[in-house]
Amino acid sequence: MNATELTALLLLFFATSIVGVVTGSNSLVTVPVMFQFGIDPKVAVATNMFGLTFMSIGATLPFLRSGTIDRGRVTPLVALTLFGSALGAWLVVLISPVSLKLVVSIAMIAVTVFTLVHRKAGIERSEISGSARLVVYVLTFALAVYGGLYSGGYVTMLTAVYVAFFGMTFSESVAATKLVNVFSSAIATVIFMWQGLVDYRLGLMLAVTMFIGAYIGAHTVTKLSDVWLKRVFVIVVLALAVKTILDFRF
Repeated sequence: MNATELTALLLLFFATSIVGVVTGSNSLVTVPVMFQFGIDPKVAVATNMFGLTFMSIGATLPFLRSGTIDRGRVTPLVALTLFGSALGAWLVVLISPVSLKLVVSIAMIAVTVFTLVHRKAGIERSEISGSARLVVYVLTFALAVYGGLYSGGYVTMLTAVYVAFFGMTFSESVAATKLVNVFSSAIATVIFMWQGLVDYRLGLMLAVTMFIGAYIGAHTVTKLSDVWLKRVFVIVVLALAVKTILDFRF
């Protein structure tokens, strides 16, 4: 990779880290670009995950300072995520994530439709039943497996799950998923490091870039209303979903 390609890659990661604080789905853009730059697919996934760990930390800090994260609700989600993401990272050497991208993209469109139909979803906090809590736990674990395997669209789906089933507002859900993703990315990264798949030179540059971008994005998000967060979420997620479907090779 020459200096021009490296600069372009860093700028892309910086921009997606700022926007991705709200929408997630960074990997749906960044990983395919890494493929185009000639990086081995498994190394690209692993190195991207390394950077995502630092991005998640950078995004989480402003939310912790603002008190947006409900630690009581998030703690069991973190435990489920650690197990699920570890399993997903082990599977990366056995399963190609390409076909999963189409499924996730279709699910993202469904998320957009749900958000538009239920106008109060993510705007007002609501009480949840025991069955809804169980659904959240099951989906958190299932999505964590996918998150450890590839991550593209993982945080987006998780944000939607917490809004739809956990009664969170968009600001609460965005904040919660950033903290959860710290652990998801970290445990997957440790396994990728053990497997020798991380490009540390590139990974460290991406880590710094993504940390700064995510911190800026999260600091901005803490100043936005849930109505505006919902609008940004819907527009960007729908665009990413359509793009991924159009890029899919049958």
